[in-house]
Amino acid sequence: MEEIFRKYMEEKLGIPGRDLYAIKTSKKKFPDGANYRLEVAPVQTPEGVRAVIDAAEEYGCTIHRITETRGIMRLTDRQIKDMLKLAKEAKVELALSVGPRAHYDTSAQRATGTYEGGRLGYRLRGSDQLLYAIRDIKRVTDLGCRLILIYDEGLLWVVSNLRKDGLLPKDTKFKLSIHCGHGNPASIKVLADLGADSINPVADLQLPMIAAIRESVDIPIDLFISMPKADGGFVRIPEAPEMSRVCSPVYLKCGPSEITTHGVPTTERECRAFVKEASLVQQAIQMYYPEAKASEPGAEDLAIPV
Repeated sequence: MEEIFRKYMEEKLGIPGRDLYAIKTSKKKFPDGANYRLEVAPVQTPEGVRAVIDAAEEYGCTIHRITETRGIMRLTDRQIKDMLKLAKEAKVELALSVGPRAHYDTSAQRATGTYEGGRLGYRLRGSDQLLYAIRDIKRVTDLGCRLILIYDEGLLWVVSNLRKDGLLPKDTKFKLSIHCGHGNPASIKVLADLGADSINPVADLQLPMIAAIRESVDIPIDLFISMPKADGGFVRIPEAPEMSRVCSPVYLKCGPSEITTHGVPTTERECRAFVKEASLVQQAIQMYYPEAKASEPGAEDLAIPV
């Protein structure tokens, strides 16, 4: 019976019936032929963006994506414009996040820090919250942002339809957060079908699990190299060469081990430390998997602010 289910997954649904213990080398690549790109997060202010750009030059490290995680609603128009301007000049993607809005909702359950509240905290509650989130996205796309970090699958479906129907810019890209909690090929395939342009699965996946996810979808996968202390504090720099081999095309996401938890304001010193970690990842790949190619700055398919 198990063999029947396995064949059904593989032949009917197009996902692996088991994790790929052979850990095959991925033949998939970014449009420019690259295997990997480097991302740093969380970077919450214009000063942080500037620190990342300056540190990347000092370390000789190409950063392809900078991600903000506290929420668009926490930023003034002036701050957003400054961040977008810096990213555009540096030819770097800038992802601005919707929320985590539930942390500002009126739900007592979510505000009290219970297990259940924490589990639900990143999802949107009610249609009004969906509308507020759409407003945030419209606000920053009008200012020139073209990459949005999303924490809710329903919102992803709605805004993907808005993009398709021309109510949001056609070149807007949607990146799904790790906090949605997905970690298997079927879930990742569903999210890609809903319109995600890249997806961050849960951070504790082993290489055979990552390989199975890669076989299921063609879109870039975003993998955390490190995590904050509150989430285990692990650092996977030694695995970066294998991640780039197995999961190409992949964004290797660096920096969170320098902070205590997600969603907090970050200092310029911390942002510079994020880039140091990215430079160590780049060095490890060049040393142990030199065949891997990184995208050049300003690659044509990057969601650089307009």
